[in-house]
Amino acid sequence: MELYENEQKPQRALLISVDYGAFDAEASMEELYALAESAGAEVVGSMIQKLDKPIGASYVGSGRLEEIAELCKTQEIDLIIADDELTPVQIRTIEDTADVRVIDRTMLILDIFALRANSKEGKLQVETAQLRYMLPRLTGKGIQMSKQGGGIGTRGPGETKLETDRRHIRRRLDALGEKLDEIEKRREQLRQRRKKDGVITAAIVGYTNAGKSTLMNFLTDAGVLEKDQLFATLDPTSRALKLPNGVSVMLIDTVGFVRRLPHQLVKAFRSTLEEAASADIIINVCDASNEEALLHLDVTQKLLEELGCADTPVITVFNKSDLIEDPSIIPNISKGVRISAKKGTGIDALLTAIEDNLPVRMHRVKLMLPFAKAGISAEIRKSGTLFSEEYTADGIEVDALVDDILYAKVKEFAEE
Repeated sequence: MELYENEQKPQRALLISVDYGAFDAEASMEELYALAESAGAEVVGSMIQKLDKPIGASYVGSGRLEEIAELCKTQEIDLIIADDELTPVQIRTIEDTADVRVIDRTMLILDIFALRANSKEGKLQVETAQLRYMLPRLTGKGIQMSKQGGGIGTRGPGETKLETDRRHIRRRLDALGEKLDEIEKRREQLRQRRKKDGVITAAIVGYTNAGKSTLMNFLTDAGVLEKDQLFATLDPTSRALKLPNGVSVMLIDTVGFVRRLPHQLVKAFRSTLEEAASADIIINVCDASNEEALLHLDVTQKLLEELGCADTPVITVFNKSDLIEDPSIIPNISKGVRISAKKGTGIDALLTAIEDNLPVRMHRVKLMLPFAKAGISAEIRKSGTLFSEEYTADGIEVDALVDDILYAKVKEFAEE
C-alpha cells in the first residue's frame, strides 16, 4: 500500500469507526489519526457511529455508509481507514458503495512498519506479518502477487489464480520462517554470550513516540532516528552505558507499543520484544505530557506481562516532564523518575534508579593488596571495574568496583 500517489500529493483520507463499547473509540480515533499522518496521509475528516456491534456485511449502518459515500465524493477522498480489523466482505461493501479504496487499522500499522523497517530482520518480520494477515483474506478476486509459482508439477488441472496465490504465500512464509529462525538463533547466542560474560542489559520500552530514541541518544550518543511520528524506530539498537558507579550496562532500544497492537505484529516482532523479556532491567518510558500517559503505561505493562516480564525490575520514566505546567499531575509511582530526554533534566535521578535496580550489589572499595595477591587485580579487570592501580612500597593500592562474590574475596584487604 502506498499512501502517496506521487511525492507531492498525499492521499486524502477519511477515518471511520464503530463505537460498540469494546474500547475508548474517541481515544483510539485520535491514535488512528496520528498513525495515518505517520504513514503520509492527509486526514480530511473522521466519523464515529455508535452501534451495539459492527454490521457484519458493511461494518457501519446503511445510512452512515451512504453518508460516507457522499463525503468521499464532495471531499475528493482517496482512502477510507477503519479503526478496526475488517473482514473481506466489509471492505468490499464499503469500496463498492463509496468507490474508494478501504484499509483497516491493522493494514495501516503494517504499512507503517514496512516504511520504517531498515534491517534485514525488520524487513523479514514485516513481510511475514503482512502475508499472515493477507492469507485468510484472499477473496475470489485474488491478490496480485509479484510472481506466481511455475514449473512442472506446480500447477494442477484447472487450478485457479486464487489457489496459486495461497500456495505462493505459504511457500514464502515457510522461507521467511527459516530465515527468521536463523536470525533468532544468532540473537539467542548473543544473549547467552552476554549473560556468560556478565553483561547487564536494560531494555528501553514504552508507547510509541514517547521519546525512547531521544533518551537512548542522550545517554549513549547512539545516533538513533528521532522523529515526531509513530513507529519512527523499529530496528533494535544496542549501546553500552557506563553508570556513575562504574558499572557498564547494555541499553537496548525496542519497537514502540500501541493500544490494540495487532497480534500478528507482536508475534512477528517477537525477537525484538524478547530483548525486553530477557533484560535485567526494563526502563518504561512514557510521554508525561500526554493526557493518556497512565493508559499508555498500562498498555505497555500488560504487553510486558504477556512477554513474561512480570518479575523484572521496571523503572517508570515520565519523559517530557518539562512540557507540564503543573508537575503535581504526574503520579508518584514507586521507581518512577521525571526527566526531559531532550533537555537532559532528571537524567541523574534515572541513572541512580538504574544503579539501585542492578541485578547484583556493587561495592566501591579501596584496597591495599599484597604483592603476592597481584592476581586479584586481573580478576577485578575481568568481572568488576578497576578505577586505579598503583604499586607502592607497601603493596598495590587499588580503587575498584566489585560485586558481592568478588567483594568476599577482597574485603580483608580493604582500607578503612
